[in-house]
Amino acid sequence: MFLTGCSLFVTKPQVVVKAVNFAGINNGGVELEFLLAVTNPNSYNLKLMGYSYSLFVSALPLTQGEKREVVEFAGNATTDVKLPVTIAFQELLGILNNRPDFDHIPYQLKADLDLQAPFGRIAIPVNKSGTFAVPRRYQPSHILKQINEYLNRN
Repeated sequence: MFLTGCSLFVTKPQVVVKAVNFAGINNGGVELEFLLAVTNPNSYNLKLMGYSYSLFVSALPLTQGEKREVVEFAGNATTDVKLPVTIAFQELLGILNNRPDFDHIPYQLKADLDLQAPFGRIAIPVNKSGTFAVPRRYQPSHILKQINEYLNRN
């Protein structure tokens, strides 16, 4: 009941996905980074205490997670927040089986932001969809071309 009452005093921040960046490949899989712009329309600061998320790519549920991270959202201002996501190699096979357009891969990001306001804590749901591009050097056709060129030189 207190959380509901608290939300009456807080205007919900607006969240926009500014970019989805391909951050690289590591032993765990492919790293993506969602750059979110969070606009706090309130005259007072809000504090991000953490978040949880689920990521769907090409309509396939790929990964989910949560992180405790403190970020201050100044009143009447927009703050950028990076949300790192790792997609396991095994999960990538499901995407590759759909033969996607690597320049326009659809995603859906569902997240809950845990915010601390002067009146208590509130959860802000985020549900954003869009597309992202895989850099050419990481696309399978480019990698296969490099392997072929290497084999033809030797």
